[in-house]
Amino acid sequence: MNDIDTGDDCGKPRKRLAAGHDPAKRQQIIDGARRVFMNMGFDAASMNDITREAGVSKGTIYVYFANKEELFEALIEEERGIIFKNLYEALEHPDDLHATLVRFAIALSVKITSDKVVLAQRTVIGASERIPELGRRFYERGPKRGHDRFVAFLNEAIGRGLLEIADVDLAAYQFTELCLAGLFRQCMFAYRTETPSPEEIEYVARAGVEVFLKAYGTEKLAAQQREKEAR
Repeated sequence: MNDIDTGDDCGKPRKRLAAGHDPAKRQQIIDGARRVFMNMGFDAASMNDITREAGVSKGTIYVYFANKEELFEALIEEERGIIFKNLYEALEHPDDLHATLVRFAIALSVKITSDKVVLAQRTVIGASERIPELGRRFYERGPKRGHDRFVAFLNEAIGRGLLEIADVDLAAYQFTELCLAGLFRQCMFAYRTETPSPEEIEYVARAGVEVFLKAYGTEKLAAQQREKEAR
């Protein structure tokens, strides 16, 4: 269905959006769903709950989303875009590999251990037990894309002679684990009542980068670092 032009009080044409094409209405539904999913979890939430929270009719919701699963995926996709926006900009200026990795490790840890991301991942994990394909799509569109981007970054550093890595895919996973050592699981299982402090995140991130570069850094990289420290 196309948008329809109607006249306003002055006789000028005014565009009326066709059903299912109003971005403000769609956002209203997603915002209501966000509050419901975060408070109740995926399984306990119903379309009736979302209808009440969003302040729209059930018929309106179904114009925009076929079912609860589709609405949940739209919400997760939006959250991912907001949360991880600009994260990989830290990798765009890799002149100093050590500094770039530290900067990226800190940015990644801040995002991953934030309350919003932890809560979203708990919700996805809970939903994935019943709907495995939802979990797979979440991983492919989020963590896997980020992982692939970091693999490409590592390959560029290898090409410059700064890293020597036999299994780049594995090394990329190792980097993430090193820079989140202990922090992510403590947040996921609510062992912590507060998110890690900036000082702790930086401490763990720097330690992780040091271990990573000791394993994979070349003599050329070490020489660059010594030259930088000597300045």
